[in-house]
Amino acid sequence: MRTTLHSRKRTATISAALTAVLTLTLTACNGDDSALGGGQDGSTTSADKAGGTNGANKVGGTGGASKADQGADTGTGSGTGGSDQGAGTDTGDTSEGKVDMCRSGVLDATAADNTTDETNGVVTVTFKNFGSADCRITGFPGVDIKTSLGDTISVDRNGEQAVPQILKEGDTAAFNITYPVNDTGGSGVQLTDMVVTPPNETEPFTLKWPAGTLPVTDGEDGGKMELSPVGKASDSPTG
Repeated sequence: MRTTLHSRKRTATISAALTAVLTLTLTACNGDDSALGGGQDGSTTSADKAGGTNGANKVGGTGGASKADQGADTGTGSGTGGSDQGAGTDTGDTSEGKVDMCRSGVLDATAADNTTDETNGVVTVTFKNFGSADCRITGFPGVDIKTSLGDTISVDRNGEQAVPQILKEGDTAAFNITYPVNDTGGSGVQLTDMVVTPPNETEPFTLKWPAGTLPVTDGEDGGKMELSPVGKASDSPTG
């Protein structure tokens, strides 16, 4: 009987010890799993915060590069636009500085006898700019003179140098026609009208001849007439 009781006590003691060892083993295993699992989760979270895919986008990944590119594109566009506008502005200023030729539509023409010499007569034809803008006139006009006999005399140029003139509104320019005075005592050649075309124009003015007659001669040079280039009215030659 004593021997049986002692065996049971030892068996109970061994069972309790094994139970304790198993409990410790299970606890240790559970602790390791927990530590491993926590390590993996913690590692992933830290990587995301420090510099993972999302971190790279926030600090300097693809998203950051797109913003930089947008800034570069904006700067380039602004510079090009300013350059074009500047270039457009320069071309407009140059074109506005040109002065157009004086056209018949903005000119008035008159003729007057300015003869002061007994040998050579002078008729002065004056152009006046009645337009609202400046205009430029230069060169020789065209002059054809009609006679009472129905003939036409084309007046030659005198060979003087033409000087360009700028006529403001109300300004005048003039030229002279010189002709030989009829001192023969006869009736001479009666002049009636003259057709005057401004320089560089095709539309003429028809004016009455305001002076005397031409002498009747057999020589070609006997009744020669000449005209001067257009100049300022005050500077026009008087023949």
